[in-house]
Amino acid sequence: MNLTVILQIIIAIGLLNVWLVRYSKSTDYRGGSAKNLKEEFLTYGLPKWFYYLIGTLKISAAVLLIAGIWISSLVFFAASLVSLLMLGALIMHVKVKDPIKKSVPALLMLVMSSLVIYGSL
Repeated sequence: MNLTVILQIIIAIGLLNVWLVRYSKSTDYRGGSAKNLKEEFLTYGLPKWFYYLIGTLKISAAVLLIAGIWISSLVFFAASLVSLLMLGALIMHVKVKDPIKKSVPALLMLVMSSLVIYGSL
């Protein structure tokens, strides 16, 4: 198993954990003073439908990254989508003036997904 595949798995598990397991739980990394994902999106001033759109995109990207282990043509698109979404997450943390600590998960996901993009070329 190469580094790209390992990163695909780490990214996918991370996204699925946040959006399917921990979506209603408080963490130290939620934007502003939000206690769950829906509150976090409200903190950023985003409309309610955006929560569902981003959730669908992130879960889909995670599934594509896993499928990409066997279907390599999916990897570039999925990792690019994750990179774009993580860039948006970082911008939202800056928008609400969060401390740097809250941006660390999004930054790590951006770095890992960028490495996956590079490895898929």
